[in-house]
Amino acid sequence: MSTSIEPLRGVHDVLPARAALWQFLEATARDVFAAYGYEEFRVPVIEQTQLFKRSIGDFTDIVEKEMFSFVDQGEDHITLRPEATAGIARAVISNGLLRDNRLRVWCMGPMFRRERPQAGRYRQFHQIDAEAFGFAGPDIDAEMILLSARLLRRLGLGGLKLHLNSLGTPESRAHYREQLIAYFSAHEGALDADSRRRLHGNPLRILDSKHAETQRVVAGAPLLAECLDAESKAHFARVCAHLDAAGIDYRVEPRLVRGLDYYTRTVFEWITDALGSQSTVCAGGRYDGLIAQLGGTPTPGIGWAMGEERIVMLLERLGKVAAGDRPQAYLVAVGEHADVTGLQLAERLRDAWPDLRLQFNLGGGNFKTQFKRADKSGARYALVLGENEIERGVVAIKDLRGGQAQEECSLDRVGERIGALLGLTTGKAEKL
Repeated sequence: MSTSIEPLRGVHDVLPARAALWQFLEATARDVFAAYGYEEFRVPVIEQTQLFKRSIGDFTDIVEKEMFSFVDQGEDHITLRPEATAGIARAVISNGLLRDNRLRVWCMGPMFRRERPQAGRYRQFHQIDAEAFGFAGPDIDAEMILLSARLLRRLGLGGLKLHLNSLGTPESRAHYREQLIAYFSAHEGALDADSRRRLHGNPLRILDSKHAETQRVVAGAPLLAECLDAESKAHFARVCAHLDAAGIDYRVEPRLVRGLDYYTRTVFEWITDALGSQSTVCAGGRYDGLIAQLGGTPTPGIGWAMGEERIVMLLERLGKVAAGDRPQAYLVAVGEHADVTGLQLAERLRDAWPDLRLQFNLGGGNFKTQFKRADKSGARYALVLGENEIERGVVAIKDLRGGQAQEECSLDRVGERIGALLGLTTGKAEKL
């Protein structure tokens, strides 16, 4: 007796009942990106491992612990992408897209990290990603944040909090790094094992530690703001001024550093208290040195990523419902002649109304059985075709969700009638 094959740990199936919310999220994102002039970009799911080591940083959790990496048959070192920015940066360099200097793009798709699975954290997860290249001023920082704010509003998600900080230039971070090493070395005995390992490699990551005793040490650590250069301070002040003018509420969070080494200057997070420990739903910042670090011409950049699974969880907890692809009409056909005529009628209705979502009954069944299927489908109307209706050249139209009385319509006018009932506008409503 064979046993069933279970999914891998940390991955999940998106079933039809939930897919409608995913479609709503992704369609809304496409609309918002189009409103801001961002173009879609698609990059490979697999890249050379060295890409992520050079961009994300050797002392990050992602590179040290979480990447799905392997050596293929050709001895190439390959990694399933753990995030999108590095791949997009590589792609704009590889394809010479920075010759025009300015670029705004977005993408969405699966990412992979071998993390400990929990609610809102998966080993295969999905992100919506926005990136802009060639813009050095604080106005693009503000636009990126405003874009994310608009997308969250369009999704109906209120109550999220925006946290901001500035990491300054690499030089100011290097000065801050020295201060952190000195401070944490004096308290090394109170640090957790991961923090001690990072002490001389990337002490900024200690600020993100979730270890309780380490957090108490972090509370007394020097602040990055004390090491910022004048230009970074002025840049950050302009970002905040733009957000103030736009009416965006935010909090400057001096301990916010983000988990990737390529960030510089502005970093930000949208957080919620509705998802437990997985509080961040969208985050990003500037990475002005990344393009040069990957071999391209020095070009400023900024971007953010939004976790789709966490957004869908939020939508569900708020009771959001999306219609998705449920049929608008269900064609009930009982009898040998009705079955043949019904299938032809369904095709002609779809020809007349390209946007009509019409499901045709398959597999036979009596009227009672087919009406149960029609009701389960979620359709608003049932189009009823039996032998009697065929003889009289009509179709019965039954309202499954409201109080409209059942009516009959001639076969050659049913397209016009169903279009009117459903308020369809994209079609030609030809006589059938």
